[in-house]
Order: sequence, then C-alpha cells, then structure tokens
Amino acid sequence: MNLQKPLRVSLFLAIGFGMAACGGGGGIDIADAPPTNDGIVANNPESAPLAYDKSSIWDVFGPDRSERTGNVNRYLWAASLDVLGFLPVQSVDPFSGVIVTGYGTPPGGGRAYRATVHIKDPALDARSLSVSLQTSGGGAVSPATARAVEDAILSRARQLRIADDKL
Repeated sequence: MNLQKPLRVSLFLAIGFGMAACGGGGGIDIADAPPTNDGIVANNPESAPLAYDKSSIWDVFGPDRSERTGNVNRYLWAASLDVLGFLPVQSVDPFSGVIVTGYGTPPGGGRAYRATVHIKDPALDARSLSVSLQTSGGGAVSPATARAVEDAILSRARQLRIADDKL
C-alpha cells in the first residue's frame, strides 16, 4: 500500500483547514462599522477609537490604532506660546492641544492673569481655538479681553503661516 497519497491528502486537508481558520469569515461588514474620526482628542474617552478587532493573523502586522491622537495646528500652537510668552507655562499637551499657564502680569499691566488654551482642530481657523482667562483674584475676565487675546493669537498664527510660505 502506498502511504504517500493518503499522507498528501491529509496534509492538504490540514493546510486547508488551517487557512480557513485564519480567514476573516466573521469579519465586520462595512455597513456595521462605526464611522472613523481622524481628529480624535487624546484625553477624551468618548472620542477614543474602539478596540481594534483582529480577525486574522495578518491583522497583527497592520497599523496600530490603539494610540490615535488629534491633530493640532502648529501655527496656532506656536502663536499661543508666543503671544502668551509673559505667562509661565505650567503644562502642555501637544497631542490634545492644551496649554495651561500660571499667573503672570502682561507688560505694562497691573493685573495678573492665567490662561488655558485649547486648540481643537488642525485648521487655521477661529473655531479651532479656545482661550480661557482668569485673574489672580479668582474671577473670570471680560469676554472682550478673552476675544482680544484670541484675536492676537490668530493674527500671530497667520503671520507665521505667511512667513512659512515665503520660505
């Protein structure tokens, strides 16, 4: 009796069953997949991506989606640090776009302020920027003052963008 033929058939079946087990037969249908959001804020658990479902062995070698972060406009970031340069920086998070400063007095001013800047979007746009100011007495500043600081940051960001285009 020739054992080579049954051995070949059983080897072929084992390889076939092994390949079938690795296949993505129970994968996610495109219609059932959640929408993706490339502007995810890193510290917001509601906007974090869902766990990456690995359906086959080849998915292990794909991109790692567990640490997605949001994009921050570099001109708004640099302009915020430039305009608020008189304030001591307490913490920065370039991945979520948050700059927190300590109290400082502006040049020629008498009242101390602190600021929290949040850059929410990669666009060089007023909607991308949120500035919160507070006085040393614990009170909030007038909306006109906060708007003036936002305008100064936006103007400086546009200047940086124009200067970058000339290079």
